Amino acid sequence: MLRFVKRTLGFSGTKSVRILMYHKVLPEKKIPCKDFLTVSAEDLEQQFKYIKNNYNTLFFNDLKTNSQLKQKLILTFDDGYLNNLQYLVPLLEKYCLKATIFIPTELIQKSETDENRQLMTFDEIRSLNPEVVEIALHSHSHKNYSQISLQEIADDIHKNIRTLEEKAIPFTKVLAYPYGKFPKKGEQKKEFFSILEKAGIISAVRIGNNIAYYPWRNKFEIKRIDIRGGDSFDVFKWKLRLGKIKL
Repeated sequence: MLRFVKRTLGFSGTKSVRILMYHKVLPEKKIPCKDFLTVSAEDLEQQFKYIKNNYNTLFFNDLKTNSQLKQKLILTFDDGYLNNLQYLVPLLEKYCLKATIFIPTELIQKSETDENRQLMTFDEIRSLNPEVVEIALHSHSHKNYSQISLQEIADDIHKNIRTLEEKAIPFTKVLAYPYGKFPKKGEQKKEFFSILEKAGIISAVRIGNNIAYYPWRNKFEIKRIDIRGGDSFDVFKWKLRLGKIKL
């Protein structure tokens, strides 16, 4: 019973890994009303101070050699927004934390010629400080994997990997599913996971809002905790503790 209570409250020793999911970071005054994908730079700094004092941030690449480390936490940011370069990276460097940024390569390609681009360029991604940023996969076209064929998925993952290789950007073969979606029905799910194996994907993350455990129970269905713009600091700490707002 005590083991269940500890696990429920997130106190599972060395096996628990909190994986936080973010997207955009902007100063409070620049955030549009009700933009839940954007966390203010001010809130993020407060969160980072708390993380620095209570957790150990890792890259996915660090997990194998640091599996016995307590209070493990992985910061993840989806889509490669330009504001990550402007506001996230300086905070990572200030507090000596690590984060993984998941890159959708076709969206980056299309954004590079846009005068009002919201995403980083490949040159900017390549220039990110490898001491604080790990690059990983977020598909090529950012299509919902539950709505396209398995062949389209295989081609998309291949393009995601190949593009980063062609751009000489070091990356970890961890995949964040676009929209958190993937095929979930019986044989199709099995074939989908086989595609990931053949592509060399070592693990994949969804949403799920719960604490993960390493070694992974299912390496292609790892749950992340969604940190939203507008979350109070108390809500943030509650999510860190439980993986969700309520038991």
